[in-house]
Parts: sequence; C-alpha cells; structure tokens
Amino acid sequence: MQKRNRTQLVLGILLILVAGWLIATRINPALGNIIQLPPFMWPMWVIFAGAMLLVLGLLVGAPAMAIPACIVAGIGGILYYQNASGNWNSWAYLWTLIPGFAGIGTILAGLLGEDLRHNIRQGLNTLLVSVILFVIFSGIFGAWSTFGPYTQYILIGLLFVFGIWFIVRAFWRR
Repeated sequence: MQKRNRTQLVLGILLILVAGWLIATRINPALGNIIQLPPFMWPMWVIFAGAMLLVLGLLVGAPAMAIPACIVAGIGGILYYQNASGNWNSWAYLWTLIPGFAGIGTILAGLLGEDLRHNIRQGLNTLLVSVILFVIFSGIFGAWSTFGPYTQYILIGLLFVFGIWFIVRAFWRR
C-alpha cells in the first residue's frame, strides 16, 4: 500500500472512531463524563490533538506530520499558559512562537526519517527567526518589564547579538 493510501486509511479510521464516540455520547450522555477535564484544562485537548497528529504521522510513515503536530501542540501550550495565567494580552507577542514550533517540527521530522541534515538546518533557521521575532514583539508589548529600567538595554543587546550571529554566519557558509 502506498504512503498516501495508508495516510488516508488511518485518517478515515480515526474520523470514524471520533464520529462513533460523538454518537455514543449523544445517545448516552453519561459516557461524556468518562473523559472529564477541569475547566481550566481545556487547552490540553489542543495539545492532545497535536500529539494525535504526530502519532498519525508515525503510523503511516509520514515524518513530515511532525510539523503540523508541533504547531498544534505549541498553540495548545500557548493557550494553556494564557488560560492558567489569565494573560490573554500576551497573544500580541506569543504568536511569534508559531514559526518556532514549525522549526521544532522540522527538526523532529528530520530525526524521524526525512533528510536529517537539511531539516535540522532549516528547523534551526526557523527557530532562530521565531526567537528574534519574539524578542522584538515581546519588547514592544512590554513582556520584559520584569527587568525594570534595564529592559531596553537587554532587548538592544539581544538584537545586537543576533545581528553579529547573522554576520558571522554569512562569512562562515561555504
């Protein structure tokens, strides 16, 4: 069976199982109490969906499924933090972590069987861009205020270090 056919087969089976579960909980609502999370834990369902995407990718032999799996699970992690802390305004800068989740997924895909060297390089580049964006946007929106009056200098220093890194990399490449 080809990889694409296996992917569609497993995805079809998973959708049928989810539909079966939903029908069963409509017929007998008490079944819905089997899996019960406290109200503040709802983002765990998003993280669980990311884990299921990774398992699906492993089952069908598609390591690239690690990329959307990490993105979904990472967004679940952001939502968990925001829900637990009540800091919903943090979305103004936490969205910059999403490319980093894609970078982690790319590295994971490389470790799971795709072109390891290429994926690690691409994943680290994406991760670095995500960190730089996070530093810039979190600085703009005041997430670094815990450092007091030295906040602006820390941000400037981090941007300076990233700039030096890019210059060194430009000369370091073959």
